[in-house]
Amino acid sequence: MIRIATKEDIPFLYRLHMHPSVNPWLLYEYMTFEEFLLIGTDLVHRGIKWLYEVDGKPVGMCKLQPMKYRNSHIAYLGGVAIDPEWSGKGHGKMMIDAAIGQARSSGFTRMELTVATTNTRAIRLYESLGFMSEGILKNYTYLTSEKRYVDEQVMGLIFS
Repeated sequence: MIRIATKEDIPFLYRLHMHPSVNPWLLYEYMTFEEFLLIGTDLVHRGIKWLYEVDGKPVGMCKLQPMKYRNSHIAYLGGVAIDPEWSGKGHGKMMIDAAIGQARSSGFTRMELTVATTNTRAIRLYESLGFMSEGILKNYTYLTSEKRYVDEQVMGLIFS
């Protein structure tokens, strides 16, 4: 099940964003909880951060961000992560499938995302759910902590 994150979920969001095996694939550099609190509060306030739960326990997260104006039919999927203790058990696929269902039921007709070209595990997962590659964004993300750029693959899913 997925649900919109609340301010009470911010400590979980912080731990997952800053987990060493998760952080390199996400948007934010390592930071203190106090620094993240501003970001987490904004994500919660805007209603775009979602939690995936198993038996009432948060084990994953994603961002479902509606686009605007002429792109208002598009939901952007980002910040996708499963707690490493729960990974490899199909929860990523179930969470993204639930996010797709949420986007469809909200009237969106397209979902898109970007993923590091080196994150082959995630790319295979997205492809298994019907996402198609739409191109590569060269030097799109800069990892300050590693002093290097990362190419991102754009992927899209058009709802039929």
